Amino acid sequence: IGAAVDMDPDVARRLFEEGATLVLLGVPQGTELGIDCKSWQVGPRFKGVKMIPPGLHFLHYCSVNQPSCGGEIGPRTGLFLTLKPRDILLARWDPKEEDLDFSASQNEEEVSRIRATLRDLDPFLGPYPYEVMRKWVSLTDRLSEEVANSLQPLSGRICAFSDVIPEVQLRHTKDRAEQPRNDTACQSMKEGLDRLPRMKPREGTELRFSAIPQKTYPPGATPAEITQCSLDLSYALETVLEKNHELQPLNLLGELQFAFVCFLVGNVYEGFEHWKSLLALLCRSEEAMRKRKELYLGLIAVLYHQLGEIPPDFFVDIVSQDNFLTSTLQDFFQFANGPGMDGTLRKRAEKFKAHLTKKFRWDFDADLEDCAPVVVELPEGVTVD
Repeated sequence: IGAAVDMDPDVARRLFEEGATLVLLGVPQGTELGIDCKSWQVGPRFKGVKMIPPGLHFLHYCSVNQPSCGGEIGPRTGLFLTLKPRDILLARWDPKEEDLDFSASQNEEEVSRIRATLRDLDPFLGPYPYEVMRKWVSLTDRLSEEVANSLQPLSGRICAFSDVIPEVQLRHTKDRAEQPRNDTACQSMKEGLDRLPRMKPREGTELRFSAIPQKTYPPGATPAEITQCSLDLSYALETVLEKNHELQPLNLLGELQFAFVCFLVGNVYEGFEHWKSLLALLCRSEEAMRKRKELYLGLIAVLYHQLGEIPPDFFVDIVSQDNFLTSTLQDFFQFANGPGMDGTLRKRAEKFKAHLTKKFRWDFDADLEDCAPVVVELPEGVTVD
């Protein structure tokens, strides 16, 4: 890790005195390791990171094969950490697991010993990359320690590749006999996929995101209500808030930020999928927009920062892939301009729309007249008179 970027001497002194320290021992040279929005290749002298501003951070790393074995980089692993002023967290690299083991942090004696020798360790500690601090805060300002802990897998690690196991263990001959046979050629892609064993995440490794309801309407809804609830997703949104963020609805914005960071920094594609689902739910809930002004003012601020950080090559995919982003935001802007909306929210949405139109040259007003009717799937047994 290189020297600290030129920073205000007062800030540097304060971080030196009040900042937290991550002591990471035995990390193999060449490992890719980072904190928040910055990563480096570990050199031979590396023993950790110092001068870390207190608060929530995301530590991430990829193990690397020795150059003699091809030098391939493994999938990224990460974890959210909350650090207090002058905290010391101690971890050792476990070569067998290719992971950091933080159990030494529980040993007060060992942590005290490290604290006493911190001055000797100082030349081996890289300073926190202060130049990314503002960006990091803008991507996580709604994400509390409690929300991050409740969404992080029980294993404590967020992995770019899921650790999956077969749904059926196939220990017995009888179980294996019931599986599709693989000794004949497949007639179609579907048949091929059907023959693959069904997999599920290993227990404790899955991200614990809020479940988004499959049905967007209440039980016993009439056909007219079902149609209304598929055009305005407020019922589904309120269900998600009630089940997951009842005491603090604005924590849904924290979940949106958590999913985005998992994708942007942690390389977790599932984070991107959940971000899209939450975004579609929020942007298509007209009734909720009238009721929950603070949630939606917050959403505009969160999106403003997120859309500025999506890597350009990926951005092309997101926008071109069924125009997800433009069509979702188009609905949002249309609702925000509708009857009964709060004046501040309407103005803020107009400004955001103008900003996106200028920055990305998107046209949110095109094709509004050509809107095709929405086809709604009715539950079995329900017919329209």
